[in-house]
Amino acid sequence: MRLKIILAGLLLLVPAVASATGEIESLITDSDRARLEKFDAAKREGLAEARRGDAADVAILDGIAARSLLSFSDFDLTGNWQCRTIKTGGPAPLVVYSWFRCRVTDDGAGWRLEKLSGSQRTVGRFFTESDMALTYLGAFFVAGDEAPSYGAGEDSDQVGRAFRDGKESWRIEFPLPRYESKFDILEFRR
Repeated sequence: MRLKIILAGLLLLVPAVASATGEIESLITDSDRARLEKFDAAKREGLAEARRGDAADVAILDGIAARSLLSFSDFDLTGNWQCRTIKTGGPAPLVVYSWFRCRVTDDGAGWRLEKLSGSQRTVGRFFTESDMALTYLGAFFVAGDEAPSYGAGEDSDQVGRAFRDGKESWRIEFPLPRYESKFDILEFRR
């Protein structure tokens, strides 16, 4: 009898899980799904190549990697943030950019990111992957151009995983970005 109750409870959970992931499953492109499947390998390769970079930049990367991951459950992403991109692997082993401005809003459908300054921009949405990770689907564009919608094409589509790594810090990690590198990190701080 106890087993029947547990199984019945599990069956009730299945529709909830399916609907929670349903929206992203209908949006994510095949190409971005493939990039996420290669997430760990791309991260390993990009970070290994980054070791050949400038010692000061490697120290910044090591500091980020050393942070413990925290739950998003009691964290509100909304607000203004400083953000910087770190590119690993590829033509240059490691590039750490300056801090720019980003904003996260909640439009009722969830958290939405806009990179507001710098020449390379992104705009997109977050989807809950787990308590410890969010999936980001966004669109890359150059300042001065109109931001495309996610799904507009492989040249602009972006996919990444967001991780909280401090009381007021978090990051998005992008496997196999379309341009310039093998693995990118977009770091955020208040």
